[in-house]
Amino acid sequence: MSTERTIVVINAGVSEESSTRRLAGRIAQQSIDNLGAAGIPATVTMLDLGPLATEIARSLVSGFPTEAVSEAISRLAGADAVIAATPVYKAGISGLFKSFADLIDNDLLIAVPVILAATGGTARHAMVTDDQLRPLFAFLRALPVPTSLYAAPEDWGSPELGRRIGRAAGELAVLLRTDAPRQIADDNWTGYQHRFAGQATRAEQGAADVDFTTDLMRLAAGGQAP
Repeated sequence: MSTERTIVVINAGVSEESSTRRLAGRIAQQSIDNLGAAGIPATVTMLDLGPLATEIARSLVSGFPTEAVSEAISRLAGADAVIAATPVYKAGISGLFKSFADLIDNDLLIAVPVILAATGGTARHAMVTDDQLRPLFAFLRALPVPTSLYAAPEDWGSPELGRRIGRAAGELAVLLRTDAPRQIADDNWTGYQHRFAGQATRAEQGAADVDFTTDLMRLAAGGQAP
């Protein structure tokens, strides 16, 4: 039996019935259906940023994630794939979304497949997903699928949106049907620069992992190298 895949949805919509959450839900359901058709079970975890807004702001100011934000990041760290959905404000991605992304270690999403999605009040901002979300996840060394998604008010009644959702979900399923993402991460992990005691599962380190007997550590501690 195929290993179950975990899809984490980052939803930056600020209301329970937001169009952003609605779009993310459609993408998630289509992704589950596509994987199910390939014989791969999948579960979806919805990570709503709205209720965490105060905690995210507090974490940015203090420089340390609060317990609630740490728990959210831990859920993200266990994702086999991510659906990133944000509303568009002032011709840009949500400040809430970007603030949460600023709290993520650079190596948390290495080689993780991502569907990029956004919603807005006008079709004029349709390029926000590719102009702003795609560079952000490229910096995080994730694997954004080729098809990005944007929904303006007039798109909800259009079959074209459904077709684009199907195409993006199909691209995600292809990546998750193979071991390519994990192999990419495994083959290149030692070549990446990692944050000490980072949030990524395989980057978790603490004082117990440090060899204080090396010459360099002795010198750093004020001692002498033999």
